Amino acid sequence: MSPDTVKNIFLDSVRSVSSDISLYAVSPGTDFTRFRKLPPQKLIPFLVSQGASSTRNELLDFFGMDQDRPSASALNQQRAKLKPEALEEVFLRTSFSLSLADPPPAGYRTLAADGSDFTFMSRPRFAPPQYFVSEGHSAKGFYSLHLNAFYDLTTNTYSDAVIQPVHEKDEFRAFCQMVDRHQTLPGTRDIFIGDRGYCSYNNMAHVVEKGQYFLFRTKDIHSKGLVNGFGFPPQGSFDITVNVTLVRSHRKTIRVKEGWYRRYVDAAASFDYVDYGSTDTYDLTFRIVRFPLSDTSWECIVTNLPRDEFPPERVKELYALRWGIETSFRKLKYTIGLSSFHSCKPEYVKQEIWAKLTAYNLTETVIRHTVQKRAQTEQKTTKHVYQVNFSVAAHICRVFLRLAAEKDRMDVETLLLRELVPVRNERQYPRLKTAHFRRPRHFLYRAA
Repeated sequence: MSPDTVKNIFLDSVRSVSSDISLYAVSPGTDFTRFRKLPPQKLIPFLVSQGASSTRNELLDFFGMDQDRPSASALNQQRAKLKPEALEEVFLRTSFSLSLADPPPAGYRTLAADGSDFTFMSRPRFAPPQYFVSEGHSAKGFYSLHLNAFYDLTTNTYSDAVIQPVHEKDEFRAFCQMVDRHQTLPGTRDIFIGDRGYCSYNNMAHVVEKGQYFLFRTKDIHSKGLVNGFGFPPQGSFDITVNVTLVRSHRKTIRVKEGWYRRYVDAAASFDYVDYGSTDTYDLTFRIVRFPLSDTSWECIVTNLPRDEFPPERVKELYALRWGIETSFRKLKYTIGLSSFHSCKPEYVKQEIWAKLTAYNLTETVIRHTVQKRAQTEQKTTKHVYQVNFSVAAHICRVFLRLAAEKDRMDVETLLLRELVPVRNERQYPRLKTAHFRRPRHFLYRAA
């Protein structure tokens, strides 16, 4: 897939949303009905290709230093008419179209689930209280959103996301929402991989009802977690299948099949397939895999993957892949630019988050196909395996999406191949033991 193909897929999504813009206008029938310098067909690509410098500089770059460019005030007036759902729809359409244009090999598709907080500058008259965080790192407080996302570990792209105010953060609800609306690619089965925060009976049931697979890390058998009390060996590794009947009532008339474990789901826990107090039941079958990480630590995984295809060693390898979503958040914040928002209003911030997710996917797709093309044309062996410098690639793709790039053709692949760096997997860096917090960057302190 060439860079031009990737760009055309994105522009097709923009045209599709713009053609029915009344669905995404704050005031349908009024907004976007008059001619403006920034119609939706230009506004959306601008937000996607926007960098971290000031709004005025970004407008200069996007319109190729045109003296007749729109002003920053005109931009704000147009953004006020556009719902964040417009950028969300562009992101979802682009992501799915890219997946269909370059489907993975028949088999399994691994999707990591995780979340991250994004802080931004605001004031009480712009942002409701559910976005404000007063305690902790900042004496004056700050404003924050939580992003829940699915990340395709094969293509290194985001497939879906849910944005929540920080005080309405609910990763369980967001996970179920994304699983329910997830579109499976033809000829593939999906494996949803999550850390300990995602291991719950409700999440498992939603994946099972979708006909897919889950792989969650959970607390060890000696702690008071989901896998406690199943009668496992007290020490060592094991791979055991358990059958569980979930109940939401203590009535003795509820019968459980012989050899099945009864597990009570109380009122405080979410479970969407049995009402609290009902005599209905729900059956779940899953494996609990325990293996050592070191001489003193153990990992416990809950999964419904078939044992013949996924023995414990392969389960361990699959969970290790989950770290890809953690590194993607770092790129999203500090390379793509989601640590430098251009607005105080939560609705505008949501626009920028959806736009940056789209920019991230476009960049990773262009990088992956450029590297694949190089590997097919060059058969020489080198000391290291090489990858494209993501920071430089993000800048190249950002410029490639601007209007000025339509006038001056760019050889994106050649530019990317000049920015190769060796992959050094032997390098390891210890994870911070405390929360890594950075205050949002103020608008006055922007790079030129």
